[in-house]
Amino acid sequence: MSAPEPPGVAEFTEHRPLLFSIAYEILGSVADAEDVLSESWLRWQEGDRSEVENPRAYLARIVTRQALNAARASSRRRETYVGPWLPEPLESIAEDSGLDHVLSGEAVTTAMLLVLESLTPDERAVFVLREVFDFGYAEIADAIGKSQPAVRQIAHRARNHVRARRPAAVADPEDARAVAERFLTAAATGDLQELMDTLSPGVVYMGDGGGVVAAARRPIEGAARVARMATGLFAKAPTLGEVGMRMTVVNGMPSLVVTIDGDLDSVVSVEVMGEKVTAVYAVRNPVKLDGLR
Repeated sequence: MSAPEPPGVAEFTEHRPLLFSIAYEILGSVADAEDVLSESWLRWQEGDRSEVENPRAYLARIVTRQALNAARASSRRRETYVGPWLPEPLESIAEDSGLDHVLSGEAVTTAMLLVLESLTPDERAVFVLREVFDFGYAEIADAIGKSQPAVRQIAHRARNHVRARRPAAVADPEDARAVAERFLTAAATGDLQELMDTLSPGVVYMGDGGGVVAAARRPIEGAARVARMATGLFAKAPTLGEVGMRMTVVNGMPSLVVTIDGDLDSVVSVEVMGEKVTAVYAVRNPVKLDGLR
C-alpha cells in the first residue's frame, strides 16, 4: 500500500509549470528557479491553506517573493561576473513531455531576458507577471507588496523600457532554423561570402564563460568581425577532440549543442530577425550547462 500523498501536492504539481516559468523569467537561471520552487514548496506545505481560495494566485505570490529575494542577491553577484552574462539555457520541450514550463516565443529569448536584466527586480517582476502571464494588477500588488497605483506606474515604466530596447521580435524558431543552418554551415565550411550574406550588418556575438572557461570577454559587433570569430571557432573545434553537434531550440531560438569528447562544451543560439542573423549567443560556463547534460 502506497504512502499517502503529502498535503498540497496536487495543487503545487498542477501549477508547477507556471511557477517555474515565473521564477525563470525573473531570474534567468534554471538552477535558481528550481531553488525558488523548492523553497516555495516548503512554505506552501507548512502554511495554512484552509482559507486559500485561489491556489494559483497564492502560489504565484509565494514564488514571486522568493524570486525577488533571489534576484536582489544575484544582482550583486552579477557586478563581479567575468565577461558578458547570459541567461542559463532553457531547452524547448515537446508538447507531450509533461510541461516542465510554459514559456515560449519572444518572452524566453536571450535578447528579451537581457533586456529584463536591465530592469530593477520590482520592474522585472511586474513586467513578467503582467505582460508575460497576464496577471491582474490586484494580484501583482499582492505578490510584490505594493499598492495597485504603484504597480501600474511600475508596469508602465517597465513596458516603455522594454519596448525601447526591443523594437522587433525574433523570428519563430521554425522560420529561423533555415537561416541559422545556413549561417552554421557557412561557418563550418569557411564560406565567407555565404556567411556574410546571412549576417545583419549590426550582428553581435556574445560569449559567456563566466571566467571558468575561455570565452570572449566583450561582445563582438559587426558582420566582418563575427564572421571571422565564427569561422575561427569551427576551425579550432576539431583540434580539441571528437566534436559532436545537435540542433535543438534553446530560449526560443535555433541552437547548436556542442560536445567535445562526449562532454558538453557549449550551447550556441542563433537569433534571427527577418532573414538575417542578428545575434549569436554562446554559453560555455559549465555551471549554466548542467540542465542540458
